[in-house]
Amino acid sequence: MLWRRRIEPFARPAFHWLARRLRGLTLGVRGLVVDDRGRVLLIQHTYTPGWHMPGGGVERGETAEQALGRELVEEAGVEILGRARLLSVHSNHAFFRGDHVLVYRIDRWRTCAATSRGEIHAVDWFAPDALPANVTAGTRRRIAEALGAAEHDPHW
Repeated sequence: MLWRRRIEPFARPAFHWLARRLRGLTLGVRGLVVDDRGRVLLIQHTYTPGWHMPGGGVERGETAEQALGRELVEEAGVEILGRARLLSVHSNHAFFRGDHVLVYRIDRWRTCAATSRGEIHAVDWFAPDALPANVTAGTRRRIAEALGAAEHDPHW
């Protein structure tokens, strides 16, 4: 499924053009899932390189917390127990004008069957001080901010 990474740079402009016509503002969510050993959960998509926190777009008729719960089940096989804690809000205008990302921390969760079909290449746990080299810059910054190792940056 890594063929998606090859077509993503060509498909992205069309997706952005269509999204901009349908929505003036987009909102995404990312989940910082932490296990009892202090490790963080990261995923690799089939269509874009690097490790990311699981998450995705908030759909019409959905709250941000509902979208977060849906995305965690789809991408990582994680079901939130209780409520996730909102950590920060970021402008993602450098990537896509009008986009914002909410970052939540999830400490109480359980595993379940992931429902994504073909979107996720890998799911793994990492110690925050031993993240893989190809973690995206935004993901690395959000983890450092959430764990108190960096000041909050309002830009993704």
